[in-house]
Amino acid sequence: MNKLPTQFNIPTIQGFAAILLWSMTVGLVRSVSEQVGTLTSAVVIYFVSGTIGVIAALCRKRLNSLIKSESKKYFLICGTLFTAYMLFFFLAIGRAVDREQVIVAGLLNYLWPVMTLLGSVLVLKKKAKWYLVPATILALSGIFLVIVPDAGSFVSSGFPVSFEIYVWGILAAFSWALYSILAGKLGKNIEKGSVTVFLLATSAVLLFPALLSNERSAWSLGVIVEIMIMSTATYIAYEFWDKAMRKGNVTAVASFSYLTPLFSTVFSAIYLSVMPPAALWTGCAILIAGSFLSWRSVSS
Repeated sequence: MNKLPTQFNIPTIQGFAAILLWSMTVGLVRSVSEQVGTLTSAVVIYFVSGTIGVIAALCRKRLNSLIKSESKKYFLICGTLFTAYMLFFFLAIGRAVDREQVIVAGLLNYLWPVMTLLGSVLVLKKKAKWYLVPATILALSGIFLVIVPDAGSFVSSGFPVSFEIYVWGILAAFSWALYSILAGKLGKNIEKGSVTVFLLATSAVLLFPALLSNERSAWSLGVIVEIMIMSTATYIAYEFWDKAMRKGNVTAVASFSYLTPLFSTVFSAIYLSVMPPAALWTGCAILIAGSFLSWRSVSS
């Protein structure tokens, strides 16, 4: 029986599904962070996500395989980058000055598809046509169309706070792009990734600073439901993404991920009851155009 081409194999489709699930994260993370605190929400969500992974492994009788890896480099390097991304992402969303700026912080985080696609050329030796550079600039200009006016509006009312979320957002984008690239390079021959271990490790690493932060938490049935939805979506999305980066078409998945800002903005606007300005929608449209050109410029 002929195998599906890489563009349409199961890991690649799972990568597309992960992107759709991630579209819910910005709105949910902000809502949970407002109620229980930025670091506290990260610790709880990733602990529950990791626990779901352990239960799934028990049901499949694969618990021992969670910590087995043929590559120590994959386990240590990718695990460190995974944890770093989680921290930076929660800081970018949780510390935004208001819900309007949450969407801007989310767009900054979505610089990672641009970095991943460029990295696939530089690190994974993908071949690219000449218009990759202008396509990337076009995609970036869509993001900066929104970011630059936002930065200017916050200079007079509190630049240090605004500047902070830009730093966290860019660091999040860089660390996740590097994770995605190295997961494909270091974990190519690994049958199963270590996402469950990474999730639990992230929760453990963030526990100490969360305890020191003395964040105020207001627990309710509503926030518990949000945490369960977020945790389940997180586990599934990161399992899918890890497999897509190791076994799927990295170029196709990274290119499709350019659409994440649009999906995320729509969901966040509805969930957080925020009406984004016209410039944000224009930026999303430009970013999607850059996505299409980038997809066409890089060989699979």
